[in-house]
Amino acid sequence: MALSLAARVRNLRSSPTLAVTSKANQLKAQGVDVVSFGAGEPDFDTPQHIKDAAVQALQKGLTKYTPTAGIPALKQAIVEKFKKENSLTYDPAQILVSSGAKHSLYNIFQVICDPGDEIIIPAPYWVSYPEMVELCGGFSVFLSTDERAGFKITPAQLRESFTAKTKALVLNSPSNPTGGVYTRAELEAIAALCVQQGIYIISDEIYEKLVYDGQEHVSIAAFNQHVYELTFTVNGLSKAYSMTGWRIGYLGGPKAAVEKMSNLQDHSTSCPNSIAQHAALAAFSGGDAFVQAMRQEYLKRRDYLVERLGAVAGLSPFTPRGAFYVFCNIMKTGLDSMTFAKRLLEEANVALIPGSAFGAEGYVRLSFATSMEQIKKGADRIAQWAGALKK
Repeated sequence: MALSLAARVRNLRSSPTLAVTSKANQLKAQGVDVVSFGAGEPDFDTPQHIKDAAVQALQKGLTKYTPTAGIPALKQAIVEKFKKENSLTYDPAQILVSSGAKHSLYNIFQVICDPGDEIIIPAPYWVSYPEMVELCGGFSVFLSTDERAGFKITPAQLRESFTAKTKALVLNSPSNPTGGVYTRAELEAIAALCVQQGIYIISDEIYEKLVYDGQEHVSIAAFNQHVYELTFTVNGLSKAYSMTGWRIGYLGGPKAAVEKMSNLQDHSTSCPNSIAQHAALAAFSGGDAFVQAMRQEYLKRRDYLVERLGAVAGLSPFTPRGAFYVFCNIMKTGLDSMTFAKRLLEEANVALIPGSAFGAEGYVRLSFATSMEQIKKGADRIAQWAGALKK
């Protein structure tokens, strides 16, 4: 007898990034020397003072349930962080702590999106956005961006995409997978259109601390009260503090909506991990020396990888201004992105993510959140393999 599954999950796909990482790990377990540019995960260890705070929480017995939306001290730390770093004034009742920024995003879509609602998503996009929209019965409206424009939507594109069913715009700056960063002027133009249309803005700012070349991270909600009232600002500790497995994300937004998200979380995951919440407190209070050092190392890796890829016939890397990915044009190789990724893994033992996973055929994504030694080894293999393609 065949199982009958709910319609909302029948077309749900697994995460391509996690699938590639899993395949690479399987090969490594078999003794294959694989260089992986796949995972969006810092290779740095979590800072010691954060781990120490977790140990202290364990020793103090802080292992019980907490309030669903997060412990008061952590919510207050997030309020202070938003004020100091993003010029955003939130009340603790407007803050929700979740099991990762991905969980925060999921809560937003579930609370604001009705079946048939349209969510505008610039492409290339992070792989989970459209899947989350589909799970709540919404419809993703993709806006294709151009590499020459930094993979950023234009006000004209946005204006033309509005319909009576438009509910929200998803904005990810710095971007995964491109590393594109919107300027203040670009964000102001987008904000004005969203306010005029009266649609929500879901601002995914998880890579805010990883910007390069003098770029400025700007929170779109900080421009004025009108855009503030329509915006959900999403962030987390995974990328900035190398705390991916700790699963602490958070958001700030309109109080009535955040209250409903907390209710939703009551009946799904309940509270985030209690020990990780206390570790997060230490992350917020420990200063940014770790982040600054990590960013400088990423910058060295970025420059090296872009230079090496740019010297390979058939490849044209886009220089990212933020995050830790190089989005590379492979169109001149004559291969589609999935074939490129599959053959590179099988023939040269190098793992990366096909651009088709991000709604951008003709590109591949390489994460430079791995050691320089691995980057050099992987670049050598890519150059040798791609050179053989021309023969």
